[in-house]
Amino acid sequence: MDWGGPGFVLTIIMISTVGWLVNNWIRAKHGYALEDELFGKTEKTDTVREERLAQQNQQLIETMEKMQDRMVVLERIVTDKGYRVSEEIEALRDKPASVSATDNGVPLNFGKKEEV
Repeated sequence: MDWGGPGFVLTIIMISTVGWLVNNWIRAKHGYALEDELFGKTEKTDTVREERLAQQNQQLIETMEKMQDRMVVLERIVTDKGYRVSEEIEALRDKPASVSATDNGVPLNFGKKEEV
């Protein structure tokens, strides 16, 4: 092999180019930033992953808001000392079991016979 000829220089250029291509292919395959001209980096944009993360973030925010509402109710129950809760339970016991919109509040007494 002639070390001073153009064949040696072209071989070195070809080996360097193939090495650069293989390096970038491996980096792209594993999600690393690719090398640009003059040693700059190009980040790989993953819009599908970003959209999935944004959707998951929105779901987590909605869940957190629901949990905050529940926490407010639980804090009110815990700090109530049972007074208002017991009053509400008693008020529910005093109400009739089924009240319709047409009910005027007068019992019909189907089971009893009227004496005349």
